[in-house]
Order: sequence, then structure tokens, then C-alpha cells
Amino acid sequence: MSASKSSLAALTLGAIGVVYGDIGTSVLYAMKEVFGSGHVPFTTDNVYGILSIFFWTLTVIVSIKYVVLVLRADNNGEGGLVAMLALASMSVKHRPQLRRVLLIVGIFGTCLFYGDGVITPAISVLSAVEGLEVITPASKKFVIPITLLILFGLFFVQKRGTSGIGKFFGPITLVWFTVLALLGAMHIVDHPEILWAISPHYALGFMWNNPGITFIILGAVVLCVTGAEALYADMGHFGKKPIRLAWFSVVMPALVINYFGQGALLLQNPAAVKNPFFLMAPDWALIPLVILATMATVIASQALISGAFSVTKQVIQLGYLPRLQIEHTSVRDTGQVYLPFVNWGLFVAIALAVVMFKSSSNLAGAYGIAVCTDMLITTVLTFYVVRYSWKYPLWLCVAATGFFFVVDFAFWASNLLKLFDGGWFPLMIGGAIFTLMMTWKDGRHLLNAKLRADAIDLKSFLEAVFVVPPVRVEGTAVFLTSEVGTVPNALLHNLKHNKVLHANNLFVTVRNHEIPWIGMDKRLQIESLGHDCWQVVLHYGFKNDPDIPKALQQIKGRGCELEAMTTSYFLSRDTVVPTLGDGMAPWREKLFAQMHHNASGAADFLNLPNNSVVELGSKIEI
Repeated sequence: MSASKSSLAALTLGAIGVVYGDIGTSVLYAMKEVFGSGHVPFTTDNVYGILSIFFWTLTVIVSIKYVVLVLRADNNGEGGLVAMLALASMSVKHRPQLRRVLLIVGIFGTCLFYGDGVITPAISVLSAVEGLEVITPASKKFVIPITLLILFGLFFVQKRGTSGIGKFFGPITLVWFTVLALLGAMHIVDHPEILWAISPHYALGFMWNNPGITFIILGAVVLCVTGAEALYADMGHFGKKPIRLAWFSVVMPALVINYFGQGALLLQNPAAVKNPFFLMAPDWALIPLVILATMATVIASQALISGAFSVTKQVIQLGYLPRLQIEHTSVRDTGQVYLPFVNWGLFVAIALAVVMFKSSSNLAGAYGIAVCTDMLITTVLTFYVVRYSWKYPLWLCVAATGFFFVVDFAFWASNLLKLFDGGWFPLMIGGAIFTLMMTWKDGRHLLNAKLRADAIDLKSFLEAVFVVPPVRVEGTAVFLTSEVGTVPNALLHNLKHNKVLHANNLFVTVRNHEIPWIGMDKRLQIESLGHDCWQVVLHYGFKNDPDIPKALQQIKGRGCELEAMTTSYFLSRDTVVPTLGDGMAPWREKLFAQMHHNASGAADFLNLPNNSVVELGSKIEI
């Protein structure tokens, strides 16, 4: 086997483990919720109709929309809502008002990802542990404690990183999909005629005869495509080809066979509707199946938690959240990060969801609104990418994305019926995070405007300073400043209190861009200001890890020699003071001031050496 084929096989196996863990565990509860809702009368025609709807939902939403169309919208090889948002906003940068609207819509969709990140692990792990009730009803009282214990263990090991256990994800999930196919095939053999449900006329017939019921149950049918967004979000880790290969060769066939097997079981034994997945298995296989299902749901949850870490890091880079403590858990893979605040915040919200909703059926009521809103937003953003970035004709863009918009809208509208049954929970989480993000973004805008208003031009200031040259001391001073060409507060304080200048002075501004990666060849811009002073601008994409000492190594040979032992980094530690005025609402200004105060230090975020950092404080009123 050639190296490329070997690499493709390894990436495909990895994609099965990470990308499809979530959608692979939807078989645990999707069919149960549709027939257990009480809205669908139990008849042979209805079983065929529902199976057909499941099959065509998987085909239209996952196979055609995500695998064929959306995977094409890669941002320098990266996917996910943040990458799509950056792509869409750049494609309409000539229309600033539209760009602002798209940014707000895209950021709201990103916030809903966190709502999904709370419901998905809760419903997945809970539905797996509920398999114990099939073994013995007496175990019901242990379901919630066991679920919470498993979830706590999962979040507790996050700080150790996933590289150690990650290599088992693919093989375990492959075993899971194999078992799904075997369980389904066992029952399809008894009722092979069930395969006729693949024909779309069964789905269309059910919808035609039961339009009201169809609209209601779409909120449960959407459970079969949980995790479809992950398919696009993880494109940067695995690439398009392995994700597509994994879907068409392993995941979709296994899911379809299992769902059709559940349908065959229901035709044979309608009482199995209380938990058709676990009742497919023979008695001797129940305990191993519960264990395997629990492992599969933990893996699915892990992928979502890792996604929450990387999305948060990207959002911080884009300027929508304050700096948080970020720990790298792998020396080889810089994408593997751990954010303690996000980790334990997610755990508390998930534990709250498990305790509040108590069962996977109740959680199914909470699931759907956030996911369908994200799917709708992805479709809208895709339109702008296809139209303005790829330059396709308007009629084709409307036809392609319009069809998916109608499908997504139907699912979204149906899920609104679940708003008061729990749908409010992920929306509340998403809304709270959206408030934080917009407050931070607007607050930063006000803060920068205030700094610009009070700023002194750097070149003019240096000319004035060197009229009577100050005392120069050995070494290099690196002054961090948010605006190019302005005097940093740290320089003013240094001159005022220490009355000296270093032999070399670098005024460094970090610029974050709406693209995932910026290479080292485009990292640094430098301009000489005379008197051994330089203006430096460092460029980073939203997936790059800022590392100022490493980036500044590039200036060697350009007139400034940087020695680690004689370099000091000067930072301004601003304290924000909210005041009455034309800024934000008073409560938002107070919230911004608190967020600014609690943000982790710039030194850690920018990877500055702790023993070479000097912080000088000042107060700024907004």
C-alpha cells in the first residue's frame, strides 16, 4: 500500500471517530422519539413513510447539502461556522452594511453552537445509560448518577489532552458502526420488504396524507442528522476526501441499515417502540451493547468539547471574547488546546441539563432549535459565498441554496413547537453568550476609540524626545500597542518614572485577520523610525497561535539584533472605568469592565517569557 493510500485510510478512520461520532449515536433516540411522541398512528404504511423520511433527510441534508456543497466552501482548508463567516464577510466587504449584518448573524450561530454543545453530550450519554433500563427496570434510579459520573470523568481528563486516547476513537467508532449494521441486518433479513421504504414515494405519500403530523414530527426527525455541522467544522483536521469517503462507505450505510432494522423490528413487535435500538439486540448482547454505546457517546461528546475549545480560541482571535487561559495539550499538534473556563462551564451546564430534564426523551424536546438555526445560518452564508466569492449566476445560487433553505426552514419551524418543552434552554445559553460577545466587541470598539482620541503620534513624539536625547540603557524594549503609529502608555510611564530609553525599541502591534492561517513569510512588517526605533506589525489568522518572541526572530539582520536575555516586554494594563455618556447601556459598560478585568494576561496569550515582562497600569474611562 502506498504512503498516500495509507494516509487516506488513517485519515478516513480518524474522521469516522471524530467527525461522525455524534451522528452515529443518533440511532439511540431518533426513531424512539418519532414513534414515542404519540403523534404517529402505528401502521405499516406509517413505518414505511417515516423510514423513507429518515432516509431522504440523511440524503438531502447530509449527503447533498453538507458533503457535496458546503464542504466545497473551505477557507484555506478550514471549515466550520467561523471559517464560513469569515469567507462570507470577506466576499461582501464592498458592502459594509450587509457585511455587518452577516457578521452578527454568523456570531449568533456560533453562540448557538455552545447551546448544542450542552444538549448533545447530555442526550447522547443519557440515552446510552438508559439502556440499563432495558436490562432491568430496577436500574432506573441509577441512570442519572451514572450519567453525571461519566460526564464528570470525561471533563476531568480534558486537561491531559486527547492525543493519548484519540488514537482509539476511530477503531471504537468503526466497531460501533459495524455493530449498527449487524443489528439492523439481523432484523431486515426477517422483513426484507422494508427496504422498499428507500423509495421517495413512501415519504411523499406520508406527507401528503398527514401534513399536520409531518410538520410536528420534523422536530423529532431532525435528531437523525445531529452532528451534521461537525462534518464541516472538522474539515481542517481531516480534509474533504476522507470525510466524504467515510460518509459514503461506512457511516451512511450503517445508519440506514440500522434505522431500517429498527423499522422491521417495530413491524414485528410494536411494543419495542419504548426503546427500539436496545431491543434489537439479543438478551446476551445487551450489557456489551450498553457499554459500547456509552463509549461511542463519550467519543461523540469528546469531539464536541474539543470543537468548543477550538471555536472559543478562534472567536477570541477575531476579537469577540476576552483572552482566556489557553493550555496546549500536545507538543506536536498546536490545534489541541484546553480552556479550563470553557471546560468546567460546559460541564456545569450539561450537568444542569441532565438533572433538569431527567431523560433523553425530555432532552429531545430541548434539542433541535439551536441545530436547525445553525443549519439555516450556514445555508444563508453559503449563498453569499457561492454568489460573491465563487461568482456563480444569481439564478443558480438561488436555486441551489433556496432548496436547502426551504428544507432547513421547515425543520426549524417545526422545532419552534418545542420552544416551551425545553427548546428555550439552548437558546438561553446561546443568547447569554451572544450578549457577552457583542458587549466585548462593542466595548473594545469604544475603548480603542478613546485610546485613539487621546493618542499621541509616535513619530512626532520620538522627534521631540530626541531633541534632548534621554539616557540610553543596554538591551531591547518591546512595547505592545493596539494602534499602529501611536505612543503606547507603557512608553510614557517608562520615561516618566525611569527616565531612560533602551538601546533598541520596538513598537509592536498584533493584527488578527479573518482567515484561518497566515504563514511565517507574511507574519512581520517592519519600518524604521530612526534612533534605533522600529514600528513592527505582526499578522495572525484566527487559527494561528500568537507567539511574539518567535515572530520577532525574523527581524534579525534588519538592523536590530534581538537577544532573549536582554529583551524586556512592556505592556499597558488598562483599567476600564464605566461612565455615563454616549457609549453602551450602563449595565453593558459594567459588564465589559468586569470582562476586561478578568481577562487573562496578555503575556501568557502572546507567549511572552514571564521573567521579561513589565506591566504598567493606567485608567481609561469609556
